[in-house]
Amino acid sequence: MITGELKSQIDRLWTEFWTGGITNPLTVIEQITFLMFARLLDITEQRNERTAGRTGKPFRRLFGPDQQDLRWSHFKNLGGAQMLPLVRDQVFPHFRTTGVEETTFGEYMKDAQLLIQKTSLLVSAVTMIDALPLGSADTKGDLYEYLLSKLTTAGINGQFRTPRHIIRFMVDLLDPSPRETIGDPACGTGGFLVGVMEYLTEKYTSPKGVLVDAEGNKAYTGDLLEPHRAHIRKGMFHGFDFDSTMLRIASMNLMLHGVEAPDIHYQDTLSNSFPENFPGHAKDALTLILANPPFKGSLDYEDVHPSLLAKVKTKKTELLFIALILRMLKLGGRSATIVPDGVLFGSSTAHVALRKMLLDENQLEAVISLPSGVFKPYAGVSTGILVFTKGGRTDNVFFYDVQADGFSLDDKRDPVKDNDLPDAVARWKSRDPARDKDRTAKAFFVSAAEIRAQKYDLSLSRYRETIHQEEEYDPPKVILERMKALHDDIANDMAALEEMLG
Repeated sequence: MITGELKSQIDRLWTEFWTGGITNPLTVIEQITFLMFARLLDITEQRNERTAGRTGKPFRRLFGPDQQDLRWSHFKNLGGAQMLPLVRDQVFPHFRTTGVEETTFGEYMKDAQLLIQKTSLLVSAVTMIDALPLGSADTKGDLYEYLLSKLTTAGINGQFRTPRHIIRFMVDLLDPSPRETIGDPACGTGGFLVGVMEYLTEKYTSPKGVLVDAEGNKAYTGDLLEPHRAHIRKGMFHGFDFDSTMLRIASMNLMLHGVEAPDIHYQDTLSNSFPENFPGHAKDALTLILANPPFKGSLDYEDVHPSLLAKVKTKKTELLFIALILRMLKLGGRSATIVPDGVLFGSSTAHVALRKMLLDENQLEAVISLPSGVFKPYAGVSTGILVFTKGGRTDNVFFYDVQADGFSLDDKRDPVKDNDLPDAVARWKSRDPARDKDRTAKAFFVSAAEIRAQKYDLSLSRYRETIHQEEEYDPPKVILERMKALHDDIANDMAALEEMLG
């Protein structure tokens, strides 16, 4: 629930950084994240102090007796000449040795730097962030998501976020429960993990827990999640990336959405070091994985863990990530993963081997084709979503052809009425292989036996039937007579015009 006024505050904060000389959108987000974290540390300390005052119980302090001047409530009142060196030389180094509620934030704050060099910009940014409702559980997550939406409009140095409505669509398909252990091996800004948290918060809110503001916006408190809070706080969400900036943003994103101690780590999950560094995550660890792993690029064989190459001998990251996800899932664990269309129909040995593994050794449940404009303006690649369960048996595969996602498919991506996503979710939830046989419809099933016969091709167009409606035309003689009549009419009109001109 974010009001127009809050959006305006974020817009002004964003503009302040640009006019202050920091124009890289990712850098702007990162610097705002650092300052938000500084304020959150102080908010947490104040909350713990109040609790200790009521209960008399001690707590682990985030600021020692000699570090009180590093608290937001202290330095926000300083002038720019005093504030800048204090924040740069003392507050930022303090980040590396502290955290909120056992977070791993300090793990990737080692190279954190204050890039704000103008005292006026720092003072303005601190003043604006101080006015944001970061203490409000109902709004702080939406507020940060709106801030991250600036990356979509500005681009992320060649990278692009998965659109939020596509994330929600994939979460709806998997319908996670509060007991899941959820991961993303290439988490970026944490969009999928946050998407699950938002879904759970909305689904597990009682009628009394729904708050409505003056503008009619609803906020979900997730009051029915209370029995699961300990698991949500530190055991439910796991993410990996090898971009420290992304990790900081992902961690802050989750923290602001009620996941107080997200398990986010710096790691290339395809590499040899992943099972060594994180043996508890690398194999048979998770019940749910949602991902949009990097498509472009290839790796050297020696950089990839042998267990992945044993499944699919390739250098292509989009194929290796599917093998990785299967390894990370527990038996019976589920995944919805975005892949480029080439994964669905590629004819190389590795492509076929991967699809064969999905169909013959696991339960491939769905192939959902997305329109090619979903990731515009940054990528026009055609993609699909694979939904599968580790282990089990594939009898039939659900196909759905999403032709519209509620936004124009050009670079502008303006909202439009046409949207197949709600229908896709509804058809998925009511799916029936015995009934959904019409290959001319948007949704239909294909048997595993037929897919095997087609060399494991998973492209929807391979199985979709198109009805060609026969057009009826007049006989050629009738058309010729009509043309003669038109010619006579033209000749008569020209003669009349010539007579008028004298």
